[in-house]
Amino acid sequence: MRLSQFFMPTLRETPAEAEIVSHRLMLRAGMVRQSAAGIYTWLPLGLRVLRKIENIVREEQNAAGAQELLMPTIQPADLWRESGRYDDYGKEMLRITDRHGRDMLYGPTNEELITDIFRRDVKSYRDLPKALYHIQWKFRDEVRPRFGVMRGREFLMKDTYSFDLDQEGARRAYNRMFIAYLRTFERLGLKTVPMAADTGPIGGDLSHEFHILADTGESEAFLHGDYLSFDPIGDGVDYDGDLQPLVDKWTSLYAAADDKHDTARFADEVPEDKRLETRGIEVGHIFYFGSKYSEAMGATVQDADGKSVPVQMGSYGIGVSRLVAAIIEASHDDDGIIWPASVTPFDVGLLNLKPGNEATDGACQKLYDGLNKAGLDVLYDDRKDRPGAKFASMDLIGLPTQVICGPREAEQGRVELKNRATGVKDIVSIEAALTALTDTSTGTAP
Repeated sequence: MRLSQFFMPTLRETPAEAEIVSHRLMLRAGMVRQSAAGIYTWLPLGLRVLRKIENIVREEQNAAGAQELLMPTIQPADLWRESGRYDDYGKEMLRITDRHGRDMLYGPTNEELITDIFRRDVKSYRDLPKALYHIQWKFRDEVRPRFGVMRGREFLMKDTYSFDLDQEGARRAYNRMFIAYLRTFERLGLKTVPMAADTGPIGGDLSHEFHILADTGESEAFLHGDYLSFDPIGDGVDYDGDLQPLVDKWTSLYAAADDKHDTARFADEVPEDKRLETRGIEVGHIFYFGSKYSEAMGATVQDADGKSVPVQMGSYGIGVSRLVAAIIEASHDDDGIIWPASVTPFDVGLLNLKPGNEATDGACQKLYDGLNKAGLDVLYDDRKDRPGAKFASMDLIGLPTQVICGPREAEQGRVELKNRATGVKDIVSIEAALTALTDTSTGTAP
């Protein structure tokens, strides 16, 4: 993609309303623009990152055995009256009346709707277990939306719902999602801490939050110092096996977060020289709530003895749009964003420092064609702008690798490679640059 043709309205100055790093950088990099309080338009650069995160989330859900569907954003209020949550949910729920006077709502979550879908067609234990998920926009009318997409009113969320015959099966489903979340966040380049949590309005008695570690995080977090070197996933996961030992092995490195968790217990159990105090951002939450919704809404199946029993359920959420901001909070510097290779909007930034110069134009075209042919996604800055402005813009948007082509080096058949994360630069031949970039699976220079 040529930058001269790409819609990326960057800002030099930070908008006054931006209070945290991710909000400032997303606005300055031209990733989003606010449409109303807590509601954002995703511009092309931001949407590219959002879709990459969404696809990683989808792949890990599929690997864990969940099946994708797509539920509507608007739900009938009667389903929520069945569960007893319509009046209890509070003012965060956006209530709507259609032209026929029927009460509707913009879904803040989907437990009621998925239970209704399940109960209509699943009648026998032979059809269990099931795990269904979708990635859909939600709306919660926050009293004070802030921090950009970190705490907006409209947000993209992945929510999965599991259905099992008994508690043992439900716990297995819970563990599959627990591990799937760790794999997901690891692929996003994030260090994640699962923490026992309150179930809140979702209900149930088993729940974990997943926090990513970031110095600018909203929650104070406490964990065992060994946790940072702990690899919970290893080489892979057998989802058909017993995952309980693996789940028990982080949770063994007990973690806690400020007022939500038992920090006193943490202080008692972990020696002072092993305690690590840091900050985190919640990006996922999983719940096992048993028959809370199935009993209220009549979602039952016949067991092996012909007895009608309510199914055991769980729900599992990941804030997909929130993750965009969370990754920036965890990975940035004074110059801008530093994207992990797995979610970068483009693999390579190609800078032509003197458009119209025969040497730089020829070198950039050769690189652009070769990198695209190799399957890399290239953002080619072909604009007639000052080199300093191009450097600043490319650092701001945070692509992992920059290829810088100036007239002096281009005349000698060379370019400069820059690693965005480390700042390391290397002058190499055009052929060596192509080899270095196309020989790596991540599209970043070694």
